[in-house]
Amino acid sequence: MTHKKPYLPTKICPVCKRPFAWRKKWAKVWEQVIYCSERCRKNKNKDGN
Repeated sequence: MTHKKPYLPTKICPVCKRPFAWRKKWAKVWEQVIYCSERCRKNKNKDGN
């Protein structure tokens, strides 16, 4: 039997333009999460934003 994840909220990363889903480690700070990864957070200024 395979485990199916329930619906998880998603956001679009402003750097790579890809959707990313809620993670348990972001449970308390989901409203403040902007980037999908450390890599995108570090490269936020290289995208021209």
